[in-house]
Amino acid sequence: MPASAQQISTQANLVPVPTLVRDGDGNTIFGLHAHDFMIQDDGVQQVVYLDEDPESKPLSLIVAVQCGRRANREFGRISGLSAMLDPILNQPNSETAVLFFDSKLNLARDFTNDADLVERDLKGIEAGDNGAAVLDAIAYSARLLARRPGDRERVLLLLSETRDHGSHFSKLDEVVRLIGENHISVYALPFSPYVSQQFDVLRGTNKDEWSPNVDIIEKLAAIRQAMRKNIPETLAGLTGGEYRTFHTQKTFETDLIDFANNLHSRYALSFEPKTPHPGLHQIQVRIADPSRKATLLYRNSYWVRAEGEQ
Repeated sequence: MPASAQQISTQANLVPVPTLVRDGDGNTIFGLHAHDFMIQDDGVQQVVYLDEDPESKPLSLIVAVQCGRRANREFGRISGLSAMLDPILNQPNSETAVLFFDSKLNLARDFTNDADLVERDLKGIEAGDNGAAVLDAIAYSARLLARRPGDRERVLLLLSETRDHGSHFSKLDEVVRLIGENHISVYALPFSPYVSQQFDVLRGTNKDEWSPNVDIIEKLAAIRQAMRKNIPETLAGLTGGEYRTFHTQKTFETDLIDFANNLHSRYALSFEPKTPHPGLHQIQVRIADPSRKATLLYRNSYWVRAEGEQ
């Protein structure tokens, strides 16, 4: 096999686990190396890889904004959306798509690296109907991201209510599979805060981990239950993204700045699973030195497609 083909094959088998490390005061910890981390896949220790130059990895971002139901009440607070995304939109290797949704989906802009077009779209948002097809919007975004080349970082920035109102084409399990199978990170800024206590066990920190003995069917049931209460928070927890509620324009803009900064403050960890079983997998990431106090934010699951599964 030619060297180039071997490299592509290896790259395709890697499971990316972008990981944010914070100290006790919430400050980002930099300067760690691959040997400073431990990763387990369904309780099995993995060889940890670290891309030392993660900023070189191109970014594919979908900004999905709810415009239906009560969303128009938030338009004043999110008016700075395009400006706050400037650091991302203007990166040479980044590309962005814009999706507006109510009961229907409107791909206002397919993937482009023209920041001016994206900013124009985001400034032109208009009130929609009484629907909020959150699940349909996430599934559609995941399919668009899945078509991007495998060497790109795939990110969904979701501005929506916490619950679905009017999705007709997507089921909970399908959304979990699409997100996990394509290694998509979900960052959520919800309109109507709803704090789900039921799903704290799936948040991506060292304190809240899945047990190696947990039944995956049981976990899927827990995910379904959590998503019925708060879709954005559930998916952010599964994918290692972030979930930030906002009440004012100032807090919204602060959250967006943090989102842009944290995208490039994460360690680009990955591992290559050996003959992984189909379905949902549990990931655990730890600091190798147990005496080092740190909080980690990382994706805690991924999905392996069964042979012949579409």
